[in-house]
Amino acid sequence: MQFTAEHNQLRETVKRFVTEEINPHVKEWEAAETFPAHEVFKKMGNLGLLGVKYDPAYGGMGLDFSYQMVVNEELGMIDCGGVPMAIGVQTDMCTPALHRFGSEELKREYLAPAIAGDMVGSIAVSETGGGSDVAALKTSARVEGDDYVINGSKMWITNATQADWCCLLANTSEGPVHSNKSLIIVPMDAKGITTQKIKKIGMNASDTAQVFFDNVRVPRRNLIGTEGTGFMMQMIQFQEERLCAASGALKSLDKLIDLTIDYCKERHTFGQPLINNQVIHFRLAELRTEVELLRSLTYRAVDEYVQGKDVTRLASMAKLKTGRLYREVSDACLQYWGGMGFTYDNPISQAFRDSRLISIGGGADEIMLGIICKFEGTLPKKAR
Repeated sequence: MQFTAEHNQLRETVKRFVTEEINPHVKEWEAAETFPAHEVFKKMGNLGLLGVKYDPAYGGMGLDFSYQMVVNEELGMIDCGGVPMAIGVQTDMCTPALHRFGSEELKREYLAPAIAGDMVGSIAVSETGGGSDVAALKTSARVEGDDYVINGSKMWITNATQADWCCLLANTSEGPVHSNKSLIIVPMDAKGITTQKIKKIGMNASDTAQVFFDNVRVPRRNLIGTEGTGFMMQMIQFQEERLCAASGALKSLDKLIDLTIDYCKERHTFGQPLINNQVIHFRLAELRTEVELLRSLTYRAVDEYVQGKDVTRLASMAKLKTGRLYREVSDACLQYWGGMGFTYDNPISQAFRDSRLISIGGGADEIMLGIICKFEGTLPKKAR
């Protein structure tokens, strides 16, 4: 991965925004279990940070995904996981399919305001009975005249209580589960939509809710692409979500190790700094090596994605490794902080709580392993 002056300039812009506009408020937002998404997104929209990879015709910068990766890396320096996740939903989860497959009318009505920060979006795929098993979802959208009538519910929806619209995956026919689904843009103020906020063990600053659809009517023109192609489009959309998760973890993981090194230098036990213990400085060296390996994998995946290659295998590997490594790093570092690591406001315990979601959301570890096994040809025939 070769970074240009433009990459570095963008990196500095995001870094400054995080330092001045986000981190000073994180403790307050964590305590409130929400953050002012419209306010934050509008500031980001004014800086062009919500449409880096999107067409300038809709307010984007028209740059390739490597620039989005740089944005995600710097957002990893936010002092919590919830806010960068909410931003990632806007940039890498609910808008890619709309930008790639949506009609001109839909892009003008929903994508352009999302890029400007005038609208907050969400992605409505998971359900209580079908999280990572996307094919098993039950929410339906039946045709009635010029409308879709939507019934069902979605679970664990990020940004749901503040969103202006959601990118909904629903069954639009009774056909095979991989070809009966469609992506539909649904305004969140439509009659028949209710939300119920969910209390979580981490990612507190990001509001997460269950969303209920009771005979919700939306125009059929809100369909993204063509009917029956929703599963395929969502699988494509997942690739950017997984690359977002991996790139967003890199600097955050480095920060955890840096903080732990500093703490172990300052903390003395039995007459010497903790860092002098070989078991500690060797372990931190191992963890740093693992982060560098993840960085190389992620950069390679992004580089190939920019070239237009299918990165399903690499993106799945990066997502799998990110979740597992984040758990490993946060747990190991917490141990070296001792009792301080077990306090709620400690940055390591914050990461310990927030990072657990990475191995679940956007496709659980087991789903990533299944995808990788398909590429390796090691799955039993019935499971392919």
